[in-house]
Amino acid sequence: MHYQKADKSLVRKALLIRPSRLRGRGFSLVELMVVLVILALLSGIVTFSVRGYLLRSKQNLARLEIGKMMQAMDTFYATFDRYPTNEEGIAILTAKSDEFPEGLLTFTPVDPWGTEYEYRSPGLEEPYEIVCFGADKREGGEGGDRDITSVELSRGKRGGR
Repeated sequence: MHYQKADKSLVRKALLIRPSRLRGRGFSLVELMVVLVILALLSGIVTFSVRGYLLRSKQNLARLEIGKMMQAMDTFYATFDRYPTNEEGIAILTAKSDEFPEGLLTFTPVDPWGTEYEYRSPGLEEPYEIVCFGADKREGGEGGDRDITSVELSRGKRGGR
């Protein structure tokens, strides 16, 4: 019976807590807004700095894919003693044949921006040219919009002519 009296007195005390005591336990709207502004600024800074890495990785991926297509072109030339025509394009490298039952490439690659690579035969400086137009998907440009070509890659392999 003594325990029941103690429990009842605790309940009464808990019910008598004044609202003024509870007011100091939370965050004000101004404090929450300051925190949200700081988080927005930090996320903006991180997004801006990561964008450069993303752009460079897409350009490196385009170089890698062009390099693979150049190897397939060299293999095609070694086998057939010619490069594909403009009409045949890169797609012929995926075609199955007696010489290459699986094709030279497993699929026709598209650049990291979702555009097909352009194949030119003859190229301006080489027997063929494979071009990625960059982020703007148009010829020319600077930075992320800069074109990446097989000619640029073949110059790099030879130490720059």
